[in-house]
Amino acid sequence: MHRKLKIEEMGRLTPDEFRQAEKIPFIVVLDNVRSLHNVGAVFRTADAFRLEAVYLCGMTATPPNAEMHKTALGAELVVDWEYYKETIDAVERLQKKGYKVFAIEQAENSIDLQQFAKTEIENYENEKIAVVLGHEVFGVQQEVIDKCDGCIEIPQYGTKHSLNVSVTAGIVMYEIAKIMRN
Repeated sequence: MHRKLKIEEMGRLTPDEFRQAEKIPFIVVLDNVRSLHNVGAVFRTADAFRLEAVYLCGMTATPPNAEMHKTALGAELVVDWEYYKETIDAVERLQKKGYKVFAIEQAENSIDLQQFAKTEIENYENEKIAVVLGHEVFGVQQEVIDKCDGCIEIPQYGTKHSLNVSVTAGIVMYEIAKIMRN
């Protein structure tokens, strides 16, 4: 039998414990993501994997925001975040701080996420990683892609050319955080 656990049984961190806990050196950058639900979902997933921060850029909304809170469920209150008017400024700042920055985009010479997670990330074993996720329709801006250290792509086999940005974020965060935690 499988009884669902109660929240008290899960051993989750309190908000104060989360703020003090060691984070993995992994930052998610949102490039003009318009949906508050997508932004909230990214915060919630960043909390789940204890990422260092979320950078919000351009038209991406910032906390506090009631609509964002509906999806984030308070994660936006504990996960560190920064706002940049221009995404390229966030990318340049991260690179100056020693991060390798990858756009999550279908592009020439992109690296398959599975390959990146299994082999390429070993090249960045002691590195800090950031990923840039783009606008729901237009993706990551080309000028931002040009500034990144590379592109990572999630292979897809259906008729649609893209996944929802929060779904993409969840897949990417899971795959990279899993390797970085080991």
